[in-house]
Amino acid sequence: MKIIIAGAGEVGFHLAKLLSFESQDITLIDPDKECLNYADSHLDIRVIKGDATSISILKDARVENVDMVISVTSSETTNITVCVLAKQLGAKRTIARISNTEFIENKEEVGFIKFGIDELISPEALAASEIELLLNQSAFSDSYEFEDGALTMVGTTLSETALFVNKTVREAAEIFPELHFMPIAIQRSGTQYTIIPRGDTKFKEGDQVYFVTSKGGVEELYKLTGKVKEQIKKVMILGGSKIGYKTTCDLCDHKFRVKLIESDKDKAFDLADDLPNALIINGDGRNVELLEEENIDDMDAFIAVTGNSETNIMSCLVAKSKGVRKTIALVENMDYFQLSHSIGIDTLINKKLLAANNIFRFIRKGEVVAMTKLNNMNAELLEFVVKPTSEVSDNLIRDLDFPRSAIIAGVIRDGEGMIPLGGFYIKAGDRVVVCCLPKSIKKIEKLFL
Repeated sequence: MKIIIAGAGEVGFHLAKLLSFESQDITLIDPDKECLNYADSHLDIRVIKGDATSISILKDARVENVDMVISVTSSETTNITVCVLAKQLGAKRTIARISNTEFIENKEEVGFIKFGIDELISPEALAASEIELLLNQSAFSDSYEFEDGALTMVGTTLSETALFVNKTVREAAEIFPELHFMPIAIQRSGTQYTIIPRGDTKFKEGDQVYFVTSKGGVEELYKLTGKVKEQIKKVMILGGSKIGYKTTCDLCDHKFRVKLIESDKDKAFDLADDLPNALIINGDGRNVELLEEENIDDMDAFIAVTGNSETNIMSCLVAKSKGVRKTIALVENMDYFQLSHSIGIDTLINKKLLAANNIFRFIRKGEVVAMTKLNNMNAELLEFVVKPTSEVSDNLIRDLDFPRSAIIAGVIRDGEGMIPLGGFYIKAGDRVVVCCLPKSIKKIEKLFL
């Protein structure tokens, strides 16, 4: 695939890095020579110094022959302009990063496709949605919904109280035959290897396990994993960034009681005007006395989304020490993901990863409608629409030549989520969720073409 990425900032560089690993033909455009030099020396890509809104620069990047233009500069206006120009110059598909979430909410009404913009993504809106979903699935460290919850993916660490510890997947299925969930990926405690579980795979204490479950199955998983679903209502948010603002808006709309701490006085007053249903506090969230004055020990959740990863991590650790049950920190450094469970923070989220996941589904072959990468694991979760011509169409799962490093996690048919076994018959129009390791992605894509 020939892809132009406009913007060599955090999101652009991360995307270029992921895509270059997959041998995609990438051209990265940015006016900052230093950013480009770093990308050029670290990645197998072509770089062009210049303004991506320049028609001559786009022509130099051979825009008329590209499959996709992804504009992820820090300027929303630039991204929209780049996509409009690229489409007019012959690009097949365009994706623009935006910060104004009103654009996404009114996408159909405004008709961005008519302008030449096929997709809009907002890392801030994605992060806010992720936070709200994590608060709703309070006992789990990671979660993702397919088709408004027809299927849900949740991740958790197995404690000794989990009912299926020291049992194989097959034994667990025999003991709990009425349950509607599928284990899709396991990482053993202290290792970096991702296991796609089979019938003889044994669950062990300390395993980081991801499950896919149908509607109602999350409640069953609470019982089986020994987790307790705690109602989260009182939330403290550190940082009035775009993510902090959007998260506060969303949580207030769903009747959460929110306190937001912002260190900048003018910004705090503006937030107080814009967010009448939240309590806005002007102060330094790193100050333990301030947190104690604001009754941090009475909070159900603490979310740190300042622009500084270390501040977010440290304040979450302070919140944890004060007895807050759920802590979520925004981090920029991808390496911190490996540390989240060992240092005691429930969940780390990363804008770059969320944006990259969202964009990645447009690069996968076959009709991919949703995609996410599993935190800490070398595995992807993809949702394919089965075409009449797909190899999987009109076949039983057990008859498919499916690689052992992949598993069908669930099927959505007519809006209903199902957990399929070997005797399940796949039909055209089904939406099939597959979990796979990178080495099997090409084979999986072929099955759904």
